[in-house]
Amino acid sequence: MSITVKLAAEVRAKAGKGASRAIRREGRVPAVIYGAGEAATTIHIEEKLLVRQLHTGHFMSAVVELELDGTTIRTLPRDVAFHPVSDRPIHVDFLRLSGSELVTVTVPVHFVGQDESSAIKAGAMLNIVAHELKLDCPSDNILDEVTVNVAGLAIGASIHIADVVLPAGVKPHGRDTGLTIATIVAPKAMRSEEATPA
Repeated sequence: MSITVKLAAEVRAKAGKGASRAIRREGRVPAVIYGAGEAATTIHIEEKLLVRQLHTGHFMSAVVELELDGTTIRTLPRDVAFHPVSDRPIHVDFLRLSGSELVTVTVPVHFVGQDESSAIKAGAMLNIVAHELKLDCPSDNILDEVTVNVAGLAIGASIHIADVVLPAGVKPHGRDTGLTIATIVAPKAMRSEEATPA
């Protein structure tokens, strides 16, 4: 399951560039909540709290519960705009989540089992091709990472997205089920021996 983050938010009384600049001077970041068939809601959140969450590295795949006027709104961050010079966040888009609708998220891949892998112990290397995967998940079952076990793989083996066991309702985004996630590459010495003619 995805990590859940809670952020306090306030409704923006005015929209527009001038109003947004005024909000930023107060240490707040303008934002908008959209989706689920409802009208967009313009809000602002505290910059320090947002920056702290951005530094965790998993903010964009986390479910963000926005506390707004005594109501909790479940959302998914969709875009964060940064200032080109200062790199401070200047605007955030949040997608409103409703029920178990499918949402597309990008989640990191975590590899385990290297210590138990006989191929890696023999000198083979884990060659990571995809550090992240794009997945379609129900909004009530958003993954925060995908774990791949390489313990039983032989030298020369490839791990494809179709080989990964995903929770019920979670599917790779798009039609490319042949996407290679990683390969077990032979040690240099072994590759040299195979390349040398008898």
